[in-house]
Amino acid sequence: MSVRRDFPDLPPVWAASILIIQILAAWIVPVVQFEADVLGWVVVAAGFALILWSALWFLRRRTTIEPRQTPTTLIVEGPFRLNRNPIYSGMALILIGAGLLLGALSAVLLALVFPPVVTRRFIVGEERDLRAAFGDEAERYISTTRRW
Repeated sequence: MSVRRDFPDLPPVWAASILIIQILAAWIVPVVQFEADVLGWVVVAAGFALILWSALWFLRRRTTIEPRQTPTTLIVEGPFRLNRNPIYSGMALILIGAGLLLGALSAVLLALVFPPVVTRRFIVGEERDLRAAFGDEAERYISTTRRW
């Protein structure tokens, strides 16, 4: 097994990096502290469920789930009806839930860094690739379905 050419520039690595920074922020500069364990676990579970549901659609439609790979199918069903990037949204939910579990406003706010980073690093290119591969069909989907 070889290491990907674009490793470590992958969404899960960005999410894990932000999680580490969240943990450090909650420990070093917690800003406002609170208890939200139940809500945190619910949000984390929702994020994982959204990722799993989305991944199943990639398997069902037999197309690549990896960023920066050429898509062979435009998925518009399941979670993709609600959101063009449900896996990234699931990762964002996990980070928000982690911030809640850490019980520090600084950790929750750091989760908000993930969407713009992923949009810039991955989503813009993925949307360009969808337009190139699927033309008007992709354009209709992109124009009628929210990004986040």
